[in-house]
Amino acid sequence: MLKIKMMRFDHVIVFAAEELKKYLRMMMPQTADIEILFDPEAKDGFRLGLLEDFGLKNEAEDPVLDDVVHIDTTEEGGILAGSNTRSILYAVYRFLRLNGCRWLYPGVDGEHIPTKDIAPTQYHKMADHRFRGHCNEGAESQDCMLETIDFYAKQEINVYMIEFDNPYTYYNSYYSHKHNDKNRPPEPVTYEQVMQWKRQCEAEIAKRGLQFHDMGHGWTAEPYGISSTDGWAKSTVELTDLQRSYLAQLDGVRDTYRGVPLNTNLCMSNPTVRSIMADSIVEYAEKHANVTYLHVWLADGHHNHCECEECKKALPSDYYLMIMNELDEKLTAKGLKTRIVFIAYYDTLFPAEQIRIANPQRFSLLYAPITRKYTESVDENTVTPEAPAYKRNQWELPRGAEENLAFLKAWQKDWKGPCFSYEYHFWKHQYKDPTGLYIARRIYEDIRGLKYMGLDGFVEDGSQRSFFPNGFAIYVYAETLLNREITWEELVEDYFSHVYGEDWKHVSVCLKKISHAFDFAFISGEATTDASISNFHDPARAESFESVREYAQQLRDMLKDHMKMPTRPQTVSWRLLGYAADFFEGFAGFMKERCVGHESLAYKMAYDFLYEFGKNEIAIERYYDQHNAGKSLIATVKKPTKIVLQPGTEF
Repeated sequence: MLKIKMMRFDHVIVFAAEELKKYLRMMMPQTADIEILFDPEAKDGFRLGLLEDFGLKNEAEDPVLDDVVHIDTTEEGGILAGSNTRSILYAVYRFLRLNGCRWLYPGVDGEHIPTKDIAPTQYHKMADHRFRGHCNEGAESQDCMLETIDFYAKQEINVYMIEFDNPYTYYNSYYSHKHNDKNRPPEPVTYEQVMQWKRQCEAEIAKRGLQFHDMGHGWTAEPYGISSTDGWAKSTVELTDLQRSYLAQLDGVRDTYRGVPLNTNLCMSNPTVRSIMADSIVEYAEKHANVTYLHVWLADGHHNHCECEECKKALPSDYYLMIMNELDEKLTAKGLKTRIVFIAYYDTLFPAEQIRIANPQRFSLLYAPITRKYTESVDENTVTPEAPAYKRNQWELPRGAEENLAFLKAWQKDWKGPCFSYEYHFWKHQYKDPTGLYIARRIYEDIRGLKYMGLDGFVEDGSQRSFFPNGFAIYVYAETLLNREITWEELVEDYFSHVYGEDWKHVSVCLKKISHAFDFAFISGEATTDASISNFHDPARAESFESVREYAQQLRDMLKDHMKMPTRPQTVSWRLLGYAADFFEGFAGFMKERCVGHESLAYKMAYDFLYEFGKNEIAIERYYDQHNAGKSLIATVKKPTKIVLQPGTEF
């Protein structure tokens, strides 16, 4: 009888042992039960422990953050080890993967578990990047949150971030069924319910030993008694004179920026304002010892920093680092070792000129190029210009790869501590590439460019439902962050052959044609032939969009012969292609009218398409986010002044 022996007792190792037992029994359903034991002196069976438990060298620079996986097994057992308890879990998943298992989508329908005997396996790998993460975004249900935490751990994604003290705004987008409430009546949830769900997510993150990154925006509101729980919605709450005195002065007025607390910056030259924020962060850190990294970001807005005479004396980043240094002093006084992330985002892309981080050991820099083009990546040939000088509330948003890199390099002249990136491939950009192939390739190139940028990984801001028409882009993301030398061809063949079976090449070819027909650059508004008309003008493209109808029909024709497949993930994947064919055709239909200038017709067609396609959401919601897709797609059409839309929901 096979035995699993834990070299030390830890809740993550216990979970790893249970996962190994579960999947071994699934692979070998006729085998006897598998016993799990605690045995620090074990010499046989599957032995789960830290590298040092087996006298193995741990090359991790920081064993808490860096993942090293070591596997040396026979048919009877062997060593499954890691640099930390999370990496032991990864050793289990990698061992199973090397024996033919795949996790292709979240949930049991995405599990490819072959029926076979296990084979001898040797593997040793330190992940090429320290930060391999995902942050919640879009419209999220609790089912999807819990499934993606489990799924990402199986992909060896080691960071899970939950934005906001209370992520109500993301949950509310799902449960109110924004952009689809005519098809799905709203199911309101409370702030209290969402807070309970966040705590449940935290427990699942901890069970797997993942890095838990917390918060982000909100620190420019909550410490001052101003609620930002409703996200980007305007507040109707009247502020006191004292609260207004803390806020940035714009055009001589101190108030919330366009009525949205979350987007409002502060009068950071005011020492009281800085101390209130630092004290609030310390209080949060005391109550949340489970947080690996606490993210301290400013407002989610730009060109709205304080214009008072004192604030003009230094850059926003200088005042920001003053807060970081005060925070560090107060955390140190409390004996708290909380790691802090500060961010280069919008106005703080411009690095501090007067102030430096006093205790770099506590901090990591997060580079968040939200305005970048997703038609370019950095590589060894990228030439970095000098970053422009800061002009308060008058600077230009950087777009190109070189422009954005200039800001990062400017920060790195003085900041020598850890840096990683906050990226947006799985936010609105994935919906500008309906096949997922282009965005997957962009992710691949972006990851391969990280070493030229001096960055140690990504945390992706994106929907938990980024698996439509398949999960290839997520797969590319996870595997390439682990091993930047993996080839594109290896990634394509491995994923597509598992999700579509022996005819995977036919699917790949058809999806490539559809991807080219849409053209990511054009859908992103970067390839218009006449910007004076619109960002989406090019009559010659009408024929290309028309060709999508033929390709969509080819997918439907293939589907007829693939309704019953050998594995459950393949059955799911082919049926998703049926829905995708309708999506491709509907999207191309209104873009065909858009590119020739038929704005009213394009808007009506887009609106009606999203309403009709939204009827499918409940069937495919594990994979597809109607809320995020709707916001992104409707941005490609211009709403006319007068138009009657029947039926549906306003976007």
